[in-house]
Amino acid sequence: MQHIVVLTGAGISQESGLQTFRGADGLWNHERIEDICTPEGFRRDPLRVDCFYNGLRAQLPGVQPNAAHHALARLEQAARQGQWLGEITIITQNIDDLHERAGSHNVIHMHGELLRLLCTHCRATPHWHTDCYPDTPCPHCGQPALRPDIVWFGEMPYHMDTIARHLAACDLFVAIGTSGIVYPAAGFVESVTDHADTMLFNLEVPQEPSAFEQIILGPATRTIPNWTRAVLAA
Repeated sequence: MQHIVVLTGAGISQESGLQTFRGADGLWNHERIEDICTPEGFRRDPLRVDCFYNGLRAQLPGVQPNAAHHALARLEQAARQGQWLGEITIITQNIDDLHERAGSHNVIHMHGELLRLLCTHCRATPHWHTDCYPDTPCPHCGQPALRPDIVWFGEMPYHMDTIARHLAACDLFVAIGTSGIVYPAAGFVESVTDHADTMLFNLEVPQEPSAFEQIILGPATRTIPNWTRAVLAA
């Protein structure tokens, strides 16, 4: 039985029309990282941070999963239906819900989710689809203590123990549309090279020396459907 772990980055969502944080027209070109992506920035100006993430949340209904998201979901569906003797787990650095809307269930959001909030008082993480402001009460405890459930700089990514177990058990590690410079995700490939094959799907060759055995260049909307078809055919 094949166990595939897939790491997805901003590149896969960008092909659906979502603006990335990095890049020529990235969100961090318009906002300072320390103002909107750190706990200190939130303490200084929670309204500014809430408004920024309210804007990102409002964009989500206007974008749809693309062919790469759907191809990964079909691979999981084939496993559930017994058409493929394998298992696929998606670890995503993205905070959108495009994998889920495409039909994937085995999704681990290591950097949090745009459609959740975190109550700093009771630690609840309610689903959230509308705007949130500093005086918005938590639906669980009633305290105005909500923040985006996003992993900011200086904070520990979520689910690292679960991620480590999947990486240790996989025999194929695939990265899609990721810069390969944000740790700890950038180190995942080195952690599996002694027991798993590795593949990188990206628009361009990594700037730094890469530990990936195979690098497939091109848009994920083309390369990922081709790859998943080959997996199912094999």
